[in-house]
Amino acid sequence: MFPRVLLGVLLVVGMFSLTTTGWSAESITDKRAAELRHLVRQDCGSCHGLTLKGGLGPALTPAALGDKPKDAMLATVLHGRPGTPMPPWSNLLSREEARWIIELLYRGVEQ
Repeated sequence: MFPRVLLGVLLVVGMFSLTTTGWSAESITDKRAAELRHLVRQDCGSCHGLTLKGGLGPALTPAALGDKPKDAMLATVLHGRPGTPMPPWSNLLSREEARWIIELLYRGVEQ
């Protein structure tokens, strides 16, 4: 079972690697940015810990994310992780919004 899940994750990551260009999310408005920061603290924090230092899910601090490819993170945010509690967010977030959140996580979310 694990190899099938891993294959699925790798296919999704590969698909996004081929279609991803740049990491700019410049069209996020200040209002939407505030909403996304709230989502990160409340929704992501409910599983990854309110300080994002880990909980049910792994830590989402810059140190913890440092060596992880952003494209893989984008695939995880948008499509979840099959076989884990990580849900897909593609019904609630655009690709650009997911990228904005990932950039925020890599910079560090102020507490």
